[in-house]
Amino acid sequence: MALMPAFAARPLQQALVGRVRAIFNDRTRGEKPVVRSAEALFPEGSVIWRVHGDVTTMMVGGVSALLVQMLHPAALAGIWDHSTFRDDMLGRLRRTARFIAVTTYAQKDDALAAIARVRDVHDRVSGTLADGTPYSANDPQLLAWVHVTEALCFLDAWIAYGEPAMSAADQDAYFAQFATIARRLGAAPVPETRAEAEALIAHMRPALQADARTHEVARLVLHQKAPSPAAAPIQAMTMEAAVDLLPDWARAMHALPTRHLRRPAIRLSTAMVAGTLRWAFAGNRRPA
Repeated sequence: MALMPAFAARPLQQALVGRVRAIFNDRTRGEKPVVRSAEALFPEGSVIWRVHGDVTTMMVGGVSALLVQMLHPAALAGIWDHSTFRDDMLGRLRRTARFIAVTTYAQKDDALAAIARVRDVHDRVSGTLADGTPYSANDPQLLAWVHVTEALCFLDAWIAYGEPAMSAADQDAYFAQFATIARRLGAAPVPETRAEAEALIAHMRPALQADARTHEVARLVLHQKAPSPAAAPIQAMTMEAAVDLLPDWARAMHALPTRHLRRPAIRLSTAMVAGTLRWAFAGNRRPA
């Protein structure tokens, strides 16, 4: 595609970008692409801008993170009891993606308002687990679990398909920057390095479990209907790449196969899609 004449490339770039924006912006609610601001929570050129700015890796990492998050009984209960995931899985994923975009790139006041709205929603999400244990979405440790799984999965997807040689220092900088959002949401403890993030995951693993509800939610995530026939192959690839990204222990808990023979094809197709979308957005220098 790099050799395609500009007059021919431009319409294709616009079409690809338009399809992506249609997926991530709910036009029925008047949503438009997030405008990147010079007065965001993080400066232009920061590591978090780099990691969160890639469409493919954020999709892959986002699905992978959701699969890991739901292994925590309280996180699963919040999804099961209070979410519209059965009828609107795309909407749930879209809202998460928009929150990440707004808090990373939008003007600081807009980012803080988005955080306040999420905290307000969390105030209304509580209940009781099957064993009688109460849970609340505002539990600092539960928020820390949700945050650390997102941070690791977003980063690992970026490393896998965007920046394989990313330095350890930049990885730590990413965790330190993303921690700003987590603390404002009320999470604690919040890791500020990769080592701290991996230690927190290891500390919380004994509390994780998978049951019939876990498998049902995972099935709905991985086999949701594509927003359009044209998007179906990309969505299928995204789901395969997300499962491939899972740590072995999480894949085993979900009873999902490790597709050794399929892995090269999964990674090649995902890398090709990532490269194509970067090319498309590079030719459309508008808010993503």
